[in-house]
Amino acid sequence: MEDQSEKRVRILCLHGFRTSGEILKRLVLRWPANVIEKLDLVFLDAQFLAQGKSDVEGIFDPPYYEWFQANQDFTEYKNFEECLAYIEDYIVRNGPFDGLLGFSQGAILAAALPGMQAQGVALGKVSKIKSLILISGAKFGGKKFGMPELASNAFSKPINCPSLHFIGETDFLKSESIDLVEAFVDPVVIHHPKGHTVPRLDDNSLATMLSFIETIQSIPSDAQGQT
Repeated sequence: MEDQSEKRVRILCLHGFRTSGEILKRLVLRWPANVIEKLDLVFLDAQFLAQGKSDVEGIFDPPYYEWFQANQDFTEYKNFEECLAYIEDYIVRNGPFDGLLGFSQGAILAAALPGMQAQGVALGKVSKIKSLILISGAKFGGKKFGMPELASNAFSKPINCPSLHFIGETDFLKSESIDLVEAFVDPVVIHHPKGHTVPRLDDNSLATMLSFIETIQSIPSDAQGQT
């Protein structure tokens, strides 16, 4: 039987708004080798090409993608159901995964998925989400972001899913990230001094990350999905 402490944790990674899987990969792979070697990271591009200017133009090369669209005050959403179907189909064909990692728009999306799955409105064809790593996240229905119809009950109950939250001291989503933490039953939090980015890990955050990976490793693996 495989030693659970040696099992690489397979994580599906969801990038930020108008960026890409390759950009998120470059940021995450700055983490120390003793973290990366414990993870099997899969970086997925969203299905929609960016429909406007990207904030990372001139820093990272295109193409850029977005998971779904919203109006300026985030009260109306477009292609949200299509986004959910796209992720589910990818997991059906390429899973199972031990968890999700999301940054910014990807973290907002990932955070809502366990509750939506429990409500039976998303990811019905795949196994229960086992863990989340949320970097610069926020909550649908919070102070900044309205609620897509399918996510209307995503946070109606505390989310009982192991979660690790990165909160940046100068991140414009700091207060929303704090509110998101409170939606989870037993969240683990890493605070860092940076802004809206995937931070490097100092000694304290490295220890927290390694401990969280051990938590995921202890969760039994299962076969792909339900029907």
